[in-house]
Amino acid sequence: MHETMVAESLVNSIIAEAAKNEGKPIKAKMSCGLLNTVNDEVLTFAFEAISKGTICEGITLEIEHKAMKGKCKDCGKEFDFEIVEPRCSHCGCDSFELLPDPPLLLEEIEFQTE
Repeated sequence: MHETMVAESLVNSIIAEAAKNEGKPIKAKMSCGLLNTVNDEVLTFAFEAISKGTICEGITLEIEHKAMKGKCKDCGKEFDFEIVEPRCSHCGCDSFELLPDPPLLLEEIEFQTE
């Protein structure tokens, strides 16, 4: 169900941008974090179903999953947080804070050029 709402929002946003740019979208890229994740297959299916009969029909949807970040309390560097090895990848310290999870985001729309 979550993926259907995301797909509907993506289609609506792409349609709005296509109207502004007076172009035909051919590719869109979205990203999400670890906690705001989507199932790629379900989202792609929902996107294809919702986009039928719209200017979005047939475009390629790329989905990027971004890692959760941590910030080391010892060396101060940011690192990709790994659940299986929860420690700073720079100095090995296990004292860190988790940074906010990357949101669901429509990052890019590619339009057909004539």
